[in-house]
Amino acid sequence: MPWTITRLCIDCVDTGCVSVCPVDCIYEYVGDDRKSFPNQLYINPDECIDCGACEPECPWQAIFEEPAVPDVFKDDIALNHQTVEVADQFKVKTFQQTVHPTPEQIAANKAKWGWTDG
Repeated sequence: MPWTITRLCIDCVDTGCVSVCPVDCIYEYVGDDRKSFPNQLYINPDECIDCGACEPECPWQAIFEEPAVPDVFKDDIALNHQTVEVADQFKVKTFQQTVHPTPEQIAANKAKWGWTDG
């Protein structure tokens, strides 16, 4: 099963996951359709080898194994799968050092999308 980056990544775009991906399957959208593809990272499910290296590196807790994606984020599975259909509009994201969020920022981001894990 591939992993999925959820909308918890929108506008956060920490690239720790990119730096550990052994197959470079984590992409950024470089096309013009920001309504369909918001500013976040995406995992190409056809390239993902299900190693799970990305998940612990995400400080926003935005990455889930596909069967474990919380119900509120289920639409994000299809969004990640769309990377296959329009692959020419994606490129592998370059690693960039960013400041990691505080626990309060993580909780606020989850609450913004209507999800709590506790």
